[in-house]
Amino acid sequence: MFSNENKLTSLAELGEFGLIDHLTKNIKIKNPETKKGVGDDAAVLSFGDQQTILTTDLLVEGVHFNLVYTPLKHLGYKAVIANLSDIYAMNAQPKQITVSIALSNKFSLQSVEQLYEGIYTACDKYGVDLVGGDTSTSLTGLTISITAVGVADTENIVYRNTAQDNDLICVSGDLGAAYMGLQLLEREKKLFLENTGFQPDLEGHDYILERQLKPEARRDVVRMFKEMNLKPTSMIDISDGLSSDILHICHDSGKGCKLFEDKIPIDPQTILMAEEFNISPVTAALNGGEDFELLFTMPLKEYDKIKGLPGITLIGHMTEKSEGSSLITSDGQTIALTAQGWNNLSGQNQ
Repeated sequence: MFSNENKLTSLAELGEFGLIDHLTKNIKIKNPETKKGVGDDAAVLSFGDQQTILTTDLLVEGVHFNLVYTPLKHLGYKAVIANLSDIYAMNAQPKQITVSIALSNKFSLQSVEQLYEGIYTACDKYGVDLVGGDTSTSLTGLTISITAVGVADTENIVYRNTAQDNDLICVSGDLGAAYMGLQLLEREKKLFLENTGFQPDLEGHDYILERQLKPEARRDVVRMFKEMNLKPTSMIDISDGLSSDILHICHDSGKGCKLFEDKIPIDPQTILMAEEFNISPVTAALNGGEDFELLFTMPLKEYDKIKGLPGITLIGHMTEKSEGSSLITSDGQTIALTAQGWNNLSGQNQ
């Protein structure tokens, strides 16, 4: 936060082109594939025989993020990560992004600089170039649209629609932490707004808060696949919740699945916070979303390779479509999986 002694610069003083110049003047190109970045009508990217992978994501204030508890630097970082995660979910490598923002006059130049500080931090960490974008006025706050470009050899690309019967279902990391971090932030925000002088209590919850506010994309998992000569039969990143995202794979592949409740990886801090909210930790893992872990299927023949991989958990297997998609509970009950993750159109969990 800035003190009252610091003079804030109005964006109107710079104008659109002045703002663009200010935000892009320090860009340094890192990849030889970037032939032309910011400064023309379009970026020029050369990949030779490789395939270009393109994804885009839109974040709207009040729908996807709340600036009461989301630092702008973290928001910029997370916006990039959400797109890079989609590239990694294709078993590809991200190379470039474009950033477009629409913002109201409540934002100062310094606020926008904080946002871009997070964007540039993510670009530096993951080795991608910011090659263009757009800016516009908004009457309702802040909107961020990021497009990411990646590359992959044709034979290495992994889709959602190629899972097979009896494939092993695996997931990286742990699930539900981002959702419980969000519940904590929303609770403390409500108390802060209702009680004058209230100070939010976030101590001891660093892990779930970081998973919500500053997630990471699983570049390391994709690298591990390459090093171990492994290729998933299908893959998706967990942005909408485990249940919704495995159902995407099932639908697109024309298959069913069985997940096992006691195999789903959940961090102890997530479990404690879920219990505090009287929420089943498994429900948080199934329906929470924004974990940005990789959910993938592997041929049964690769079991010996993947069973001991650090940070990878085998949570089920694919079945014929006629068997449906279900969760086997710890006491042996079979429950049909439903898509109860994040619904972008309604702005809530279904």
